[in-house]
Amino acid sequence: MFKNAEVVLFDLDGTLIDSAPDLGAAVDKMRTDRGMSSLPLDHYRPMAGAGARGMLGLAFGIKPDHADFPAMREEFFRNYESDLTARTTVFDGVADLLQQLTVRGIRWGVVTNKAERFSIPLTKAMPLFHSAGTLVCGDTTPHAKPHPEPLLEAMRRMRVEAPQCIYVGDDERDIVAGRAANVGTVAAAYGYLGSGEGPAAWGADLTISTPADLLKVLRP
Repeated sequence: MFKNAEVVLFDLDGTLIDSAPDLGAAVDKMRTDRGMSSLPLDHYRPMAGAGARGMLGLAFGIKPDHADFPAMREEFFRNYESDLTARTTVFDGVADLLQQLTVRGIRWGVVTNKAERFSIPLTKAMPLFHSAGTLVCGDTTPHAKPHPEPLLEAMRRMRVEAPQCIYVGDDERDIVAGRAANVGTVAAAYGYLGSGEGPAAWGADLTISTPADLLKVLRP
């Protein structure tokens, strides 16, 4: 299906790394600091890809229009920033996938909605990302996904055209952004998936259950 792909771009959280334990711990600390009960990680995991909006919504039931949201968001950010990689792991099969991409002469990069404030130190701290061709964050361009601009910026940086590029993500906005950028789209069904309809409804060109599944549709 993607035999002519020269570049594979990936979402970060929920696609390459499982950062839900650190994100959940950061917001759960806010609960316990206020004398509230701790909630299990499974409560937070589905919305781990939605950042502060998702975490604060699950922990406190508040939305971005709540008067306390800005201050609580910054508190969450500080908690998370202090422990970016304490519990974060690479999804099983991702390291092998990226190694195989290199063997096959296929370059790869990251396009995430996570801000540079977190993405740059996190990826520098994890050896997995040392071979990445680019890192485009949620505030690198004037727009974040589902707008296509972050993907377009990544393609400019890697000097590749849309027909030779695919994008892999675990949220519907990843597929929306990829389609708008005219790249091939792959839904990572092993990721967080958000709170809406499942990957079958996103309109991706391909849905994979494991990272290794991607190798089956790339050039050998």
